[in-house]
Amino acid sequence: MGMGIGVPGVILLVILGLLLFGPNKLPELGRAVGRTFREFKDGAREIIEDEPVSKKQAAPQPVAAQTKAEDKRLPE
Repeated sequence: MGMGIGVPGVILLVILGLLLFGPNKLPELGRAVGRTFREFKDGAREIIEDEPVSKKQAAPQPVAAQTKAEDKRLPE
């Protein structure tokens, strides 16, 4: 189950890509795939970074709860 593609598989994929798309189109496709992966990674990183920030922010107390807390104070 844990078998990878290996060197012969990579060579076969490159030859297949050259045959299907041609040598002129292959670099353009590679750049497009690279941009797509980069955008996906950046988006995932933003989601991961935003998640702890939203958990740290406490929900604001309702006005009624704030006035009750003020009523419990000792007079000055």
